[in-house]
Amino acid sequence: MRALLRRREAAPPRRWARRWNDRGVSMLEFAGFLPILLVIGMAAIQLGLIGYGINQAGTAARAAARVASQNGDGAAAGAAAVSGWLSPQVNAPKGPDTTTATVTVHVPAVIPLFRGWDVTRHATMPSDH
Repeated sequence: MRALLRRREAAPPRRWARRWNDRGVSMLEFAGFLPILLVIGMAAIQLGLIGYGINQAGTAARAAARVASQNGDGAAAGAAAVSGWLSPQVNAPKGPDTTTATVTVHVPAVIPLFRGWDVTRHATMPSDH
């Protein structure tokens, strides 16, 4: 029994020596993978902002076309329907039968390598006579 215990006590130093040499490896792996995780996170945020810009542009185009078709100031209504930081450009000329409004918003870039995107949406409403 004592011989068996001595053999077990003799073996662990090799395993422990190997274990101590692996210290910090997981931290280095995480540090190497962290920039990739950050880029993926920023890309997800950017896609969310682009979706928000598309939604805002569509809402503004519908509001501008509705107000302009009723002889109102469609450009002001479209600009009021959008968050100001998207810098909306609204064009809502009234036609004889239909009014088509066009709204373009600029979605800023989260990732510094890009300049941002312009999103354009159109909406058409029948004109009141």
